[in-house]
Parts: sequence; structure tokens; C-alpha cells
Amino acid sequence: MKVVTIKANLKDGLNAVERATGNSSISLPILKNVFIEASDKGVRLCATNLDIAITYFMSGKVIEKGKITTPTAILSSIVSNLTTDRINLEGKGDTLEVVTDNYEGTIASSPADDFPIIPDIQNRESFIQVNGDILKHALERVTVASQPSSEFRPELASVLLDFTLDSIKLTATDSFRLAESAIPPSQFSSTFKDPFRILLPTRTAQELLRLLKGNDTVKLFTDTSQVLFATDRFELVSRLTDGTFPDYQSIIPQSFQSESIVQREEFIGALRLTGVLSGREGEVKLRSSKGGKAIEVASSDQATGKNSYVLPAKIKGEFEEVTFNCRYLV
Repeated sequence: MKVVTIKANLKDGLNAVERATGNSSISLPILKNVFIEASDKGVRLCATNLDIAITYFMSGKVIEKGKITTPTAILSSIVSNLTTDRINLEGKGDTLEVVTDNYEGTIASSPADDFPIIPDIQNRESFIQVNGDILKHALERVTVASQPSSEFRPELASVLLDFTLDSIKLTATDSFRLAESAIPPSQFSSTFKDPFRILLPTRTAQELLRLLKGNDTVKLFTDTSQVLFATDRFELVSRLTDGTFPDYQSIIPQSFQSESIVQREEFIGALRLTGVLSGREGEVKLRSSKGGKAIEVASSDQATGKNSYVLPAKIKGEFEEVTFNCRYLV
């Protein structure tokens, strides 16, 4: 294998895949490696931890076809510290040579045939297609409410993707808070004939958020056990969470005794300011003020003190005092 590329392209590719490398090298040390393949289709970088696999399609000139695997962290460190743009990568037996105008290095590598097979979705006729910005915005609004991980309730460390032919609903909960975001039919297209529900692991959702850019066109493919997000720049395939998402619709109130409208940034500022004295519990109280024309945000702690902030609000109905976790509300 012999490839010529530029530093920015290789750095972007390594940044895209490196967080999919395995954290533990005890059983499969090769999982800490990046798989590099040069072919007639170009250059691709792959990494996997057996739960998630990321493939990045890198710009570069293929001089000689071939493939190799090499430690991701070492190659990434070298590339980050190079001072010239043009980089030559050449696989020679069990080593990878990295050569520039003023640098030459040799990295011990492993045979490409030892690298795990990257899973794929066999049926690519059925898919959802959506703009990267739209999907990213929807995911950002719900992943904040999910748990990073949960051994006993894996469904809480997941994002529910509920496809109903005429909408895509993304929902997450950690049992203390719940967030739902819907993508209307005008913002996506689909070739699926039937609705489906899948549980996307939170970490997969977070990696997808990191990779997505606004000009991406994303295609989603799925089967009974895995999901694939494909763009022109990368592909991310992940195992699905095996579990049942809580029946959250039944706990969402259908009617309310009051409605309040406040300016978002001022409200966030009030919460952060008063939250300084909210103590270990992080509780803030909201109550009607100035004859129903404002909301007072207040917190107190016996050990540190108390404070309050009043901001204008449009209030309809009877606004009674309510207590929130400040961090959750922000």
C-alpha cells in the first residue's frame, strides 16, 4: 500500500474514527488500531470496538493498492505534530512508513486480515434520507436527557427512534427528565413501507453528533440488530439496544393550569446566577411575581446563603411555586 495525502485530510480522518477504537486491548489488541485501505475507490480509514464501527472516506492519491492496520493513537500523535502538509504513507510488511519533506517514521503494524470484519446492512433498498443539520438538531435536543450508560436499564442509555411513515420522533429519558423531538415529513424522505422503532445507544448518538456536518446528506439503514448512518464522508454502523422503551406518552400531561412565556437567554442567565447558591441539591424555586407580570427565580442554602432574580414574563392562569433541579432545567 502506498498513499499520498495532505495533513488536514489524514488528521480529519483519524479524528473521525479514533473514538470508535477499543478501550481495552487485553482480548483484542488490534481493536486499538486503525484499518487503512487503498483501492480503486480511494482511501478509507476504519475503526471499531465491536459495538460501533466508523468508516471515513479520505481524500488522497493511491500509488499502490493495499491495506494495513496500525495503532490509532500513535499515528494520530505523529500526524498532529507534523509541520509539513504532504504526507506519504507506505505499508511495508509489518510496518507503516510515514514520510514528509522533513520527517520519516516507521510504526509497527499488524496484518490487515486480523482486523475484525466491519458489519454492514445487507438491505440498502429501504432507507430514510435527511439533511445532516436537521438530524443533528433533533438529536441534540434529546440526548441531553438520556443516561450515558446503564447496565441494568439499557433502554435509558438509548435514544428511541420512532418512524411512523409520516414523522420521525426521537425520544430519550433518564427517568428524571424526558425529551422528545419530531422531524416532520417535509424534512425527510423514505423508502420504508412499514413503521419501525429502534433503540439507538446514547454513545452512538453522541458519536453521530460529533461527525455530522450541515451539508451532509444522511441515509439511515436498519435491520433487526444494527443501524447504519451513511454519508459521502463517513459511515457509522452500531449495534441496537435490546430492550423496551418506557411508555412515556401516558405520563405527559394533556392539560395545564398555567402557561408562562419568558425570554430564553435571560431565563438561562437567571438560573445560572441563582444556582450558585442552590447548595448540593441544586434546587431553584420559580414563583409568580409583580402581580403576575414576572417570574422570580430563587434559591437558598443554609450553609452558603440565598438569592433571587426577577425577570419579565407573560403568565396565563394560576402560577404556583414550583421547584426544579437547576442543572436539568438549564
